[in-house]
Amino acid sequence: MIIEQIYTGCLAQGAYYIESKGEAAIIDPLREVGPYIKRARQDRAEIKYIFETHFHADFVSGHLTLSRKTGAPIVFGPLANPSFEAIIAEDGQEFKIGDLTLVVLHTPGHTMESTTYLLRDAEGKDHAIFSGDTLFLGDVGRPDLAQKAADMTQEQLASTLFDSLRSKIMPLADDIIVYPAHGAGSACGKNMSKETVDTLGNQKKTNYALRPDMTREEFVAEVTDGLLPPPNYFPLNVKMNKEGYEDIDQVLERGTKALSPDAFEVAANETGAVVLDVRSEDDFAKGHIPRSIFIGLDGSFAPWVGALVADTAQPILLVVPEGREEEAVTRLSRVGFDNTLGYLEGGFEAWRKASKEYDTVSPVAPKQLKVLMSEDPQTKVFDVRKESEYLSEHLLEAENTPLDYLNDFLSGFPKEEVFYLHCAGGYRSMIAASILKSRGIHNLVDVSGGFKAIKEAGLPVSDYVCPSTL
Repeated sequence: MIIEQIYTGCLAQGAYYIESKGEAAIIDPLREVGPYIKRARQDRAEIKYIFETHFHADFVSGHLTLSRKTGAPIVFGPLANPSFEAIIAEDGQEFKIGDLTLVVLHTPGHTMESTTYLLRDAEGKDHAIFSGDTLFLGDVGRPDLAQKAADMTQEQLASTLFDSLRSKIMPLADDIIVYPAHGAGSACGKNMSKETVDTLGNQKKTNYALRPDMTREEFVAEVTDGLLPPPNYFPLNVKMNKEGYEDIDQVLERGTKALSPDAFEVAANETGAVVLDVRSEDDFAKGHIPRSIFIGLDGSFAPWVGALVADTAQPILLVVPEGREEEAVTRLSRVGFDNTLGYLEGGFEAWRKASKEYDTVSPVAPKQLKVLMSEDPQTKVFDVRKESEYLSEHLLEAENTPLDYLNDFLSGFPKEEVFYLHCAGGYRSMIAASILKSRGIHNLVDVSGGFKAIKEAGLPVSDYVCPSTL
């Protein structure tokens, strides 16, 4: 028996490969399916089934492409209604993979088709659950994403999830291994652990949602408390996972087309494409194409694209480090951005050598900012971290304008006087700077090193105050 978690940190997503006696199953595959096919060939195994725990909102699954390339059927749990051919399993239905058995446990609540798969070993002993977004480590799936599709309120979905956990998962043995679909960093939950594998027994002890004495009312209140609005791309990804999408090979062929600086400029003007610069924040600051948007590959790239680029059909042109063109197009496709038209051949240096116009972002060292703030107490500083980070600790007098909702704060940025931006380390503030500059706001300066460097420079910061003590 082989169980392999294939974890993708950028999406905080776990796919699973299971193999026994020459037969394999894949659970919740990513868009690019080559690694799963290669893994099965390594074991001289045939992929027999592709299991989906639900219609994912935060990424486009590879189920359709993998099925087409291997002939393996796609399996959903009860109540799923995809637009393509699939096995819609019944609650309790069993599927054999070699001498292993996967049992369908219908666990609605996150979505109504949400399903947990219980793995039994060759002796018939319960071994593990693949819990999708029903049960995370330290949390459970948010119940607000499927309200419209299910014609239910988030409270009704939370109540349904309460029943699923207590009737299907909590009665299982403590030594069962929990393999969730996501870990810390995913927008599908609130308090997920950084760990990606645990025992059910430990989750019963540590996961707030599995308290044995918890009432339905307490569960609903706690699960729905503090839910932030989901990213705009979530409904679009659900639609693609449910109705179908273009083959990844075609997306890659189109997106990895090399364009000369002149051809790149013409394409940007004629198509209205977003110029997405995925280099490092330092490289972007030193020089970039005017009005381009920075979202670096070496960060939470795909989720930030999904959160900040409003339409997955938006044409995109890439400025990308040499050799990482396919990676960039692939990672965009994972969240449904399939309309990449090509990349700047030779990178930004080719643009500069062609004597094309370019822009920069001015930096300031925290020690210099300290001097400026002492000389002018009215110096404007904007903190683009999440509200929870800001409330925990922040630079005194800094205003919180979270990157996720930056467009809501545009009117609050000074029109003429210089102002300063920072985040935790520099990645998010450079994204914010690029967005503001693309909207004609150029009187900004980025604080090098972010809040970490601000603290080290001795600027005055607030102390954390626990809300319960207020």
